[in-house]
Amino acid sequence: MCKGIGIDLCEISRMEKLLTNDRFLSRYFTSAEIAYVRGKGVSAAQTAAGMFAAREALAKALGTGIDFDLREAEIAHDAAGQPRYALSGRLAERVGNDRLFLSISHDGGVAAAVCFIESGATRA
Repeated sequence: MCKGIGIDLCEISRMEKLLTNDRFLSRYFTSAEIAYVRGKGVSAAQTAAGMFAAREALAKALGTGIDFDLREAEIAHDAAGQPRYALSGRLAERVGNDRLFLSISHDGGVAAAVCFIESGATRA
């Protein structure tokens, strides 16, 4: 059962300007994410914008706004590059057994992310 859905957009040019700001990066991204973004070369800003939008989409899906440490919602990628949430801390406890689905896309200077939360409860 759907518990929440959220979507967010982030301008890639905005993120491009912020990629040189180490204070911004360490406030909003984990060290693993920063390394991943820096390894993307010319598409670093596009990648960072998608990851930033993914956090905002999660906050909207939760229905609470950003009331958690954004670094607790790490965006990880599988071997094929598919993004997923890797939650930690209080946010992981709060989400519990719920399943999170994430899709990120980029086009026309904008990154978009959609988060879908499915109830982890099983039907009796």
